Amino acid sequence: MPENNEHPNHPGVDQSDRVLPRNLRQTGDPGIEMLVSTRVRKSPFFDKSFNEEEAWRCTVYNRVYHPRGLVEPEDGGAMAEYEALTEKVTLWDVAVERQIRVKGPDAEALTNYVITRDATEIESMHGKYVILCNEDGGILNDPVLLRISEDEFWFSISDSTLMQWLEGINVGKDFDVEIDEIDVAPMQIQGPLSEDVLIEVVGEEVSEIPYYGLMESEINGCPVLVSQTGFSGEKGFEIYVKDAMKNAERVWDPVMETVKDHGGMQIAPGHHRRIAAGILSWGQDMDHETSPFQVNLGYQVPDDKEADYVGKEELERQKELVENGEYPFNHKLVGLKMAGEPIRDYAPDFWLISDPESGEECGYMTSPWWNPHLETNIGLGFVPADKLQSESNAPLNDDIYEADLDIEFEVHLPDEYAEEENEPVYATVARVPFKESVNPSAREQAKLNAKKEAEANDD
Repeated sequence: MPENNEHPNHPGVDQSDRVLPRNLRQTGDPGIEMLVSTRVRKSPFFDKSFNEEEAWRCTVYNRVYHPRGLVEPEDGGAMAEYEALTEKVTLWDVAVERQIRVKGPDAEALTNYVITRDATEIESMHGKYVILCNEDGGILNDPVLLRISEDEFWFSISDSTLMQWLEGINVGKDFDVEIDEIDVAPMQIQGPLSEDVLIEVVGEEVSEIPYYGLMESEINGCPVLVSQTGFSGEKGFEIYVKDAMKNAERVWDPVMETVKDHGGMQIAPGHHRRIAAGILSWGQDMDHETSPFQVNLGYQVPDDKEADYVGKEELERQKELVENGEYPFNHKLVGLKMAGEPIRDYAPDFWLISDPESGEECGYMTSPWWNPHLETNIGLGFVPADKLQSESNAPLNDDIYEADLDIEFEVHLPDEYAEEENEPVYATVARVPFKESVNPSAREQAKLNAKKEAEANDD
């Protein structure tokens, strides 16, 4: 315990609406070594990423080792990877996106019951970004959902176990389906030259894939599924390697060679770019105790889905409260532009946020990073809903992400990033996304279309 008897986990940040509070103790990076053992899975790309491309660090994601650093710090580190992503093309090992298949006569019915959006509207060979919630409205997972055929869906999952949840749901519902994790490993090709790479690898027809569209193909004689999707905000594609334990390296080699021919490289997933695009990361920006209405995902709760789904009653209750100006949560996730020295790597802690007027701790950062295009530190963080509501004079729906607001906070950065030792830096609430995506989400595209229509009417 600190000498001043303040609790190290910072209970001054009101987490009373959570059963399991976030650990807000500021421990930093202790420089530990990761143990590699058989308890955590090695993906079929493991040898390529760590031995051939010499990834120098990793994390564990969905109980799979995941490369999170390819360029050494002395050579530019993560920001050199950012440059490759935004200016050329990059290859990502994302086999950690485990594929959970729901297949059978009732595949659509089960899928429609566990996601908030309407699965019946997804056409075969198309995908959609979806969320699954528990009965309290907490987000369990936010996968890309691929509809392979009328009776087959793949959940390309984020970092939380999903297969057992689906199996548990079906114990009581008894839908006529099979639920399995299948031997499919995805890789992402992201960046401005990603389409050029894919044209060389699978042919000109890849240019016809719509955003979230799918295409069957072969690479080096191996069957793959190609989608125009990604986690970067840049133009990009994913290649889903079928029979991956047998075929992964045969697909990887020609793709990696073509990426390098275009001046690219393998990098870690571009968290610096996804933050700028406002793309969320499960476990950092949300979890099973986070409502979609706290994290700019209210659009995932439809007004017109008649079918029942897990969490529907609670989510519709929350939606009504929000629409009536009664925000039912302590915190809301917002974008922040921050002062301080450039943050050029992952944050090891949820850095604390204070109210500059009172000096009291009131929230925490989830995803901070330096953005070279904006020339400022940016990030996502949870701040008190009541302060947002009182100072913005607006209801706390997703419109709060539409503009920069004159609402100030202080962020307690580590000394390596702080302007003055042991002193917080100022931050202001910012528009999200900070930097537009090449492929805006359906919600963002609708808003862009509405804006263009309004401007046309003004003319």
